[in-house]
Amino acid sequence: MTAERARILVVDDDTDLLRLLSIRLESAGYAVAVARSGEEALASIEVARPRVVVTDLRMDGMDGMALFEAVHAKNPALPVIILTAHGSIPEAVAATSGGVFSFLTKPFDGHVLLEHIGRALELSGPADTAPRGDGEDAEWRSGIITRSPLMEDLLAQARMVAASDVSVCLYGASGTGKEVLARAIHRASPRARRPFVAVNCSAIPDTLLESELFGHVKGAFTGATREHEGLFQAAHRGTLLLDEVGDMPLALQAKLLRVLQERQVRPVGSTASVPVDVRVLSATHRDLQVEMQAGRFREDLYYRLNVVSLEIPPLAARREDIPLLAGHFLQELTRKHARKARTFAPEALEALLAAPWPGNVRQLLNVVEQCVALCPTAVISLGLLQKALRSDPGEVPSFADARQQFEREYLARLLKITRGNVSQAARLAQRNRTEFYRLLHRHRLNPTEFKGAS
Repeated sequence: MTAERARILVVDDDTDLLRLLSIRLESAGYAVAVARSGEEALASIEVARPRVVVTDLRMDGMDGMALFEAVHAKNPALPVIILTAHGSIPEAVAATSGGVFSFLTKPFDGHVLLEHIGRALELSGPADTAPRGDGEDAEWRSGIITRSPLMEDLLAQARMVAASDVSVCLYGASGTGKEVLARAIHRASPRARRPFVAVNCSAIPDTLLESELFGHVKGAFTGATREHEGLFQAAHRGTLLLDEVGDMPLALQAKLLRVLQERQVRPVGSTASVPVDVRVLSATHRDLQVEMQAGRFREDLYYRLNVVSLEIPPLAARREDIPLLAGHFLQELTRKHARKARTFAPEALEALLAAPWPGNVRQLLNVVEQCVALCPTAVISLGLLQKALRSDPGEVPSFADARQQFEREYLARLLKITRGNVSQAARLAQRNRTEFYRLLHRHRLNPTEFKGAS
């Protein structure tokens, strides 16, 4: 950590000790900012952007605990180490149970202080959680919290492609934040003041997806009692995100391609087309090249959507963001639910860093929310965090994925019962043969493979 010249804010009203600590920390490779009172420290935090605060407990005016309370009200991820010549067991217990990172009694070993600072830097994100950039230039990425070089590279590319109307496909596992990045691209684009519309292609039944995207006229089908404007029209002059576009049925892929080429939509049941001006972003957790080679995704549509591809790294590949995100979620959820929890115990932070996070950022949010809901004190303990991790393994499928899995198992069971007889299986499912064949094709089930089933 010393190679990064991490900045440490040292607070003490004893000038001699302040100078001594500064010399010791600077010789260890840290950048040091100093403050001679709690009030001065609060005023300098916004400018100094420290990674760790080291403060004396007993000071005139605002003491160390009051400073800690003020710091953590704004940034619960910023670790505070308290030093005191008046240390006692009750004070230490009160400080650490309140969320102070560590409590050292003077006189202390300088090496011990450096160990505590090093551990605090490993377990915590920087105090500066604001997006990089100045003024309006930073506003576009305000919803993305990161200090990962991988994410910074990705955001630099996103900022570059946002300026034009080029089609962008966002790749990433479930829970990595594909829609969050899509919204950031929209905010950075010339269309920022126009609508941003997102649709999950896997969450809408195939029979309704066309109407949802392109709209329909009154009487177009049973239940169409009024005219419906589709999402393309709703996103006119703005941005439309086609989330999980890899799950779109082939028949609809052809119609989508025509809309992208002609920049017109024809509502279901209508003979007239409506011009639309929409920037299309797409997102998927699937490998579209594999889907294309398998015949499940149109090659011409792939090249139309995938002009630029951006891949969001999984949370496990950017572990430096875990304490930063956890602190942000903790702050937001504590305020939302009016709960006591304000920080994580150091052991709990270590467990957060070590967890595999198969569900990525979404799983981290769920785990922190469970901890906030169940924590009776100001500090989230290791035991509570481990319980939340066990009850939220991060592998719970989405509703769309669960429905797709059920459909496939149901169809396979019907084919097994009927020994591959499609007509009989369709009757049992109360579906016509055409629709049943379409379902089999979507789930890649071959009836001949069930001919010998018992």
